[in-house]
Amino acid sequence: MKLVTKLGLGLAVTSFIAFIGCSQAQPTISEESLGLRKVDLYSEDTVVPEETKYNKAAPSSSKTINRAFQDAPPMIPHDVEGMLPITVNNNQCVSCHAPEVAPSLGALPYPKSHMINFRPETSLAKDGKIVKNGKEIDNTSSEKLEYVTIKNINKLNGARFNCSQCHAPQSEGELVGNTFQPDFTNEDGMKKSSWSGSKLTEGLDTLME
Repeated sequence: MKLVTKLGLGLAVTSFIAFIGCSQAQPTISEESLGLRKVDLYSEDTVVPEETKYNKAAPSSSKTINRAFQDAPPMIPHDVEGMLPITVNNNQCVSCHAPEVAPSLGALPYPKSHMINFRPETSLAKDGKIVKNGKEIDNTSSEKLEYVTIKNINKLNGARFNCSQCHAPQSEGELVGNTFQPDFTNEDGMKKSSWSGSKLTEGLDTLME
């Protein structure tokens, strides 16, 4: 009998707590507050996306864009109409950004790292093993990057012909609020990269130990 009484009392207390919890007003989230559209989820036909507005300033007449972090690839601040897509045989970027002409045009020259071949000479030995720089290896992956070479070629490395792979035009306006504030390890990190060493990772502040 006592067991039945305890079970009954427990169920009563549980029911009372559940009743109190349900009786209190619960905060609701409106459909209009979800996502970036700010309309209800059934109004696809009335949704107007944010307009993309690329800078129409001519090359050499635009202002450079501050880098997002130390050693970040600089973004394109000018109009690229007629310049894309970039191909091996048609790269208009180098006509202004080659080191020998960039200063006279007020353009940013592509850096020393773009004139280096980091790819080791690779071939396949008769026994089927991979050979890098004349040495047979068992595993092509290496955290120490000992198979990477640094060969100065004094011209734009062909592997970097596709400039828009890292550098891209930026749309004006702000779709969402952005409070990000970068901390640069170099005083002039907002404007230029720090890499200029003879070793692959020398001077790169973005690497973690």
